[in-house]
Amino acid sequence: MNTNEKETTARQEEDAVQTPAAEDTVPQADTPGSEAPDPLLTELENLKDTLAKKEDQYLRLAAEYDNYRKRSQKEKTDAYQNAKSDAVLAFLPVYDNLERALKQSTADEAYKKGVEMTMAGLKEVLAKQGVEEIPALGQPFDPNVHNAVMHVEDESAGENTVVEVFQTGFRSGEKIIRFAMVKVAN
Repeated sequence: MNTNEKETTARQEEDAVQTPAAEDTVPQADTPGSEAPDPLLTELENLKDTLAKKEDQYLRLAAEYDNYRKRSQKEKTDAYQNAKSDAVLAFLPVYDNLERALKQSTADEAYKKGVEMTMAGLKEVLAKQGVEEIPALGQPFDPNVHNAVMHVEDESAGENTVVEVFQTGFRSGEKIIRFAMVKVAN
């Protein structure tokens, strides 16, 4: 060996000692035949499963809370509506008596005017509470809002038409407080 060849060989040995082999720097991947799974991958999979379960629990809890909130709001609204309906129902006998008083003839104009003013005041209070009369006289019979207590054959009236109202019906929004008691023709 000559000197140049010795120097080249010596340099190659030094380089081999100073730089690790390419095989040492790249982590070895699991081969299909290897027996030991990587513990980091196993832990990662476990953490992913745990995260998915926690996310599912969170979504279920959020949906449950939203349902609870909606149900509570509906119950609160219904409780208010029911209380208002019960209060109005307690005043309806007064309304009926005032209505009967207005139908009676009287010679005392001051008395008649007083009853009319009282009835107008009661109607105004009911209107402010969102309570309205159910239209009945001359309307087609609707079993959802009318209570037919009499039936009469009358050729001048149309088919299933309300010809007389015995008791006025009331509603508050979609809630029926009292059905209108009516007489239906044909």
